[in-house]
Amino acid sequence: MSITVRGHVAHGNKLGRKLGFPTANILPGSLEAQDGVYVASARIDGDGGNYAAIANLGVRPSVTGGNARVLEVHIFDFSDDIYGRQMEVELVRFMRPEEHFASVDKLRMQIGRDVQKAKEFFRTGNI
Repeated sequence: MSITVRGHVAHGNKLGRKLGFPTANILPGSLEAQDGVYVASARIDGDGGNYAAIANLGVRPSVTGGNARVLEVHIFDFSDDIYGRQMEVELVRFMRPEEHFASVDKLRMQIGRDVQKAKEFFRTGNI
């Protein structure tokens, strides 16, 4: 069963972009879903596309160490400016729990692995 989140794309701290994985950030409110990484699909109001993506739901322990929950969505092969636009994100399949990484390089490597697994899911239906 999938979960759908809808909200305005907000500015973040741009770390995803620096790591090579830019994200669209949505404040998920009281979303009833486990924190972690998901295979996702995204739809942006006004453009009609349905995009393959990966999403992280949680408090970003490697980045902020805080407790503000954010949904960060990396849309594959997408570079449009969508700040302030409405986006709907479907969390299609849970991949792994959110975790803390000792360095930005370790975080970047794990995101790369997660992206490859998500792309494999879209190609084959399996992770």
